[in-house]
Amino acid sequence: MTNVTDLPRRGPRAGRRIALLPIIAGLFLLWFLLRGGSNTFTDYLFFSEVGFTRVFRGIVGTQFLLVLGFGLVFFALLWGNLVLTERLAPGFRPLGPGDEIVARYRDTVGDNAGRLRLVVAILFSLIAGASASGEWQHWLLFRHAQSFGVKDPLKGWLFGRDVGFYVFRLPFLQFLVGWLFTAVLITAVLSAVAHYLNGGIRLAPAALDRVTPQVRAHLSVLFAALALVKAFGYLVQRWSILYSGKGIVQGATYTDLKARLPAINLLLFASLVAAALFFVNIRRRGWTYPAVAVSLWLVLSVVVGGIIPAAVQSLSVNPQENSKERPYIKRNIVATRAALGLTNVSISQYQYNDNLTSDDLAANQDTVRNIRLWDPNFTNDTFESLQSQKSYYQFNDVDADRYDIDGQKTQVMASARELNSAGLPEGGRSWVNRHLQYTHGYGAVVAPANAATSEGNPVFTLKDVPPVGEPKITQPRVYFGENLSSYAVVNTKQPELDAPGAASHYEGGGGVALSSFARKLAFAIRFGEKNLLISGQITPKSRAIYYRDITQRVKKVAPFLRYDSDPYPVILDGKIIWILDAYTTSSHYPYAQTADTSRVPNNSGLVSNFNYVRNSVKVTVDAFTGKMTFYRFDTKDPVALAYSKIFPKLFTDASQMPDALRAHLRYPEDLFRIQTSMFGRYHLTKPDDWFSASDAWNVAPDPGTGDLGASPTNTSVPTPGVTRQAVVRMEPYYVLTRLPTDQSAEFQILQPFVPRSSNDSRKNLTAFMVAKSDPDSYGKLEAYVMPADQNVAGPVVIASEMQSDPAVAQAETFLGQSGSRIKRGNIVMLPLGTSIIAVRPMYVQAEGDTAFPQLRKVIVWHAGDVAIGDTLQDALTQLFGSAPPTQEEGAGNSQGGGQTQQPSQTVADLLAKAQAAFDAADKSLREGDLAGYQQHVSEARDDLNKAQQQQSADQAASSSKSTSA
Repeated sequence: MTNVTDLPRRGPRAGRRIALLPIIAGLFLLWFLLRGGSNTFTDYLFFSEVGFTRVFRGIVGTQFLLVLGFGLVFFALLWGNLVLTERLAPGFRPLGPGDEIVARYRDTVGDNAGRLRLVVAILFSLIAGASASGEWQHWLLFRHAQSFGVKDPLKGWLFGRDVGFYVFRLPFLQFLVGWLFTAVLITAVLSAVAHYLNGGIRLAPAALDRVTPQVRAHLSVLFAALALVKAFGYLVQRWSILYSGKGIVQGATYTDLKARLPAINLLLFASLVAAALFFVNIRRRGWTYPAVAVSLWLVLSVVVGGIIPAAVQSLSVNPQENSKERPYIKRNIVATRAALGLTNVSISQYQYNDNLTSDDLAANQDTVRNIRLWDPNFTNDTFESLQSQKSYYQFNDVDADRYDIDGQKTQVMASARELNSAGLPEGGRSWVNRHLQYTHGYGAVVAPANAATSEGNPVFTLKDVPPVGEPKITQPRVYFGENLSSYAVVNTKQPELDAPGAASHYEGGGGVALSSFARKLAFAIRFGEKNLLISGQITPKSRAIYYRDITQRVKKVAPFLRYDSDPYPVILDGKIIWILDAYTTSSHYPYAQTADTSRVPNNSGLVSNFNYVRNSVKVTVDAFTGKMTFYRFDTKDPVALAYSKIFPKLFTDASQMPDALRAHLRYPEDLFRIQTSMFGRYHLTKPDDWFSASDAWNVAPDPGTGDLGASPTNTSVPTPGVTRQAVVRMEPYYVLTRLPTDQSAEFQILQPFVPRSSNDSRKNLTAFMVAKSDPDSYGKLEAYVMPADQNVAGPVVIASEMQSDPAVAQAETFLGQSGSRIKRGNIVMLPLGTSIIAVRPMYVQAEGDTAFPQLRKVIVWHAGDVAIGDTLQDALTQLFGSAPPTQEEGAGNSQGGGQTQQPSQTVADLLAKAQAAFDAADKSLREGDLAGYQQHVSEARDDLNKAQQQQSADQAASSSKSTSA
């Protein structure tokens, strides 16, 4: 036996270390509370600054009430039962040989059993309450449910309900069932453990009465409660069967209704019987009746719930699936088209012909002058090289839009010049520079999508720092934009850099005032930056600007909305305004198919499972002040209506949107990607046609863009439940064109289709779909179907015919010399009159880190004929004899078309110009003018290319003369 004196003694150091543990734990807890408190406090200040404190209180308050309510319910349930176990404990029960654990428990706890129960109940209640906080959206929608005006198609007990019940109420009921079952199960298990520790349950084999009558009654009530919760779960499962994905389509199909639904009804009845037998067991000895009930329930679950439905599907449905599933396919078609906004798609026959003439081009000259030559995939690099001006500026994205230029509606490529903190001068990345001086971007650029200089560069109507040109900018500072993750402190003693040699102080009113020590302390903790406390540059009028990334900013205010991957800037009344498309979604629309999101970019809010979507909200963010406006654009969407009831001060009615802003709205790309992916199958409205899929479409495959010989790759993120397609599909693109039903050219987004098959890489065009964006027709979806008796080449076929053309091959060989890289732009298929042309720009990028893509050639296809020219007008003239004016420098402006011939220069002249440009580039580099350096190097390489072309032309002419002689 070990003597107490033989035990190791703790020295004074060990004692001190043990004494430090509570102090260390307390410090960690204090830091945790300070960090969490500072984040909550600064978030509240943010909501207060942007005017949406009611949203903050609504979200945080709802989360708190859910935690409190569910936590108290669980505490009352668990603590009450644990107290009951103490009261039901026998007065004296001797311990047997198998009760060592009980003995140790009694020795350890002693008189502290009540405190232990309280601690256990509190800990489990905190966990149970916290699990409910994430259900705040479902709870708010449950409370503010709206009607869809459409009933589910099932008849019978508890069916025939409005779709709003399934979208708004059922998700919270599903959570409630799971939470209740878990709560009662945990309570039953912990109560059984408590009874064992209190002596009410004996595990010893020799015990005469292993469970006392009082304990048996208590546990029987708890198990009866479990059975009743399970019965409630089966009731909810009856409604959930309308989301079933076990048949040929989503929704309740033949096997679901003929086998699974009766099985659920039977299991519901079995659960009620089991609950009744548990109640009966209160006054009986043993557990025979409950054991029989539970065993029967388990057998029914396996046989009726699993084996029989599988047999029905295999033996009855699969051999005649078309006829068995016909009514359910019809329900799925109707629901899917309604849920994804495809019900009102206008389908027309496109009266295609392949005899397009120059007169047709002249009749559609507003379309021809807006054919896009600048592919967004390459334009960003070109904008960056020509217009970023300084390394601390950048263009994150180039977006398509339209403006009135010279009195004509013109499609343009636009981008905001934003801050690039990573590009600050070497050695100048101090805290002051990163957060107080370099605080914002400056201006924007706009270039017509059809215009190019003779050197192959964009023609900027708005450019430079400070910005000059049209549309006019009077407030060019960009404090809020894309990919801005850091914070800025403005109105400090440190002037903020506007442009080289110019500075300013922020006057936008955005941001949170650092007007007190408490605020500065909170931000110092939030950002982990002591300089916010000690810097002498900060004054009481200084303001902290954070949540500067526009998508992150709007998500913070309205996290229940999902956002498009491509926000875009609009220049309006001299200001830069960002527009973001926001969506309401649900995965609980009965019978609707889950949306195919395989073509949606990684950063889209629509990369998730849903079967209902509406672009109900348009959000604007002022690039200078950060002010956000949430316009509720779709007044018929019940989900958006519910959120407007929940947060009445958040949304602004769409009727208050300025007309000038409405003129720049675009039908969103991500929604159009999803709708076109689904419409390829769901344009078929007859169940037999849908089942056979013989007339189904696929979005046309991408014929490949980028470096010559490159293959397209799929970069979108996998979506659960959606099979990723091996073939990369074409991206939709914006065009300014006039379709047969249009009175004039309209801004719209277009997507071509090909027949659906196992190999559609060389299929013909079957249809194309457009979505209108102009105010008078915004949101209108139209599909044009090619004649069944004509073969119209699809994008991949067109690309192949372009590539095999001798003139195109010769141009690629020539332009690819001296290490230059040829980059093929996207093929733009364009309806013109009742025919179709396809245009592909060809860019050349010289060697070197500072080189950028320049437009060198344009390829045009029509009805199997291909032409390549230095300009679009040149290529069109080769095909049709004449062409209307385009916006390219060097393109002829007469109906005779063709490229205006410029006086030729000698090779020596061109080489001299190139040398002068290289000299100027060296001077710019020495002066630190990177943009000037890039521009002069580009000019030099352009002159060298022209010299090479002139030399080849001179040699060809000399050879021709020699042959003639």
